[in-house]
Amino acid sequence: MADDTDTNPPAAEVQEVVSKKQKHRKPKPWDLPTIDKWKIDEFKPDDNPSGMIEESSFATLFPSYREKYLKEVWPHVKKVLSEFHVKAELDLVEGSMTVRTTRKTWDPYIIIKARDMIKLLARSVPYQQAAKVLQDGMYSDIIKIGGMVRNKERYVKRRQRLVGPNGSTLKAIELLTGCYVLVQGSTVSVMGDVKGLKAVRRIVEDCMHNVHPIYNIKELMIKRELSKDPTLATENWDRFLPHFKKRNVKRKKAKIQKKEYTPFPPTQPKRKEDEEMESGKYFLSEQEKKVQVEDARRTAAEQAAEEKRKIKEAQFVPPKEAKVKKEKKSTVEDVSVDELKDKLIKESKKRSASANATAFDTNDYVVSSKKSKKNPILQ
Repeated sequence: MADDTDTNPPAAEVQEVVSKKQKHRKPKPWDLPTIDKWKIDEFKPDDNPSGMIEESSFATLFPSYREKYLKEVWPHVKKVLSEFHVKAELDLVEGSMTVRTTRKTWDPYIIIKARDMIKLLARSVPYQQAAKVLQDGMYSDIIKIGGMVRNKERYVKRRQRLVGPNGSTLKAIELLTGCYVLVQGSTVSVMGDVKGLKAVRRIVEDCMHNVHPIYNIKELMIKRELSKDPTLATENWDRFLPHFKKRNVKRKKAKIQKKEYTPFPPTQPKRKEDEEMESGKYFLSEQEKKVQVEDARRTAAEQAAEEKRKIKEAQFVPPKEAKVKKEKKSTVEDVSVDELKDKLIKESKKRSASANATAFDTNDYVVSSKKSKKNPILQ
């Protein structure tokens, strides 16, 4: 009889080869691949029922032109922060805003959010926008641009370049990054998610370093279109992004004219005492100097008053009127009927005389058989 024994061991007895690093690791049945490990759960009052043990507070100053607006919206600020058991104080004497926690405050991070809120209010952000920073996933950033450019004219031009004509550039940045951006004074206030804040900070810093925002806006537009394609999610996007070359524009330098070398030093300027000696003022007494200054002041005041009087009188001088040509009136009424009659008779006689001079008889040029009348031309 042949043995029907199977030489291969059963499948249950086969053991997987485990590396030394994972030798002592145990399976975790709760760790499923469908769980989003990066998700941050909402913090609720049940998560911290005992409240805060220590008190935390933050204060910030605000400019004087924001005092009126803050007085109007401060009741709304206190109402919003009271939901998280955070106290808010407005000191108009020192010009400061303060937020502090209480024993009932259950969210430990809300004091940082409240600090960001009062900072945004101090930088002219409206209350409706500043209150959104208290939400989860909403962050803020205040970018200081005052010290990035030394020349004031360049600074103003580049800051205006960031805003754009009628705020069009700023609106494009807000749409592409999903952030709220406000340019006020020497700061740029930004609200949004972390990714958007980084993009806005890069645009602002590049703009103040003389890189036009349109280049970064174009790059963001291309990235947004590429993100819609799932096949390009794992690929490098450098080949799609534009690469702009820096152009060094040559500017005409002003020619510096070299002065001729002279071994002699320049003449020293005259002292005030020397000028007074030349004019004779140095030898006058204090009383005479005061009289002289008063006379000069009086003459200057009289000249200024005379000029003002002339300007006032010039307003009452009537302008020169343009000469109007008088129309010639018809003199038909002055002419008598007898004179007109004689004039017409003379003109008719002249016409008849001229007509007789040009008239001729055709019979004078015809040869007739009768010799009774001799043609004067044929004779």
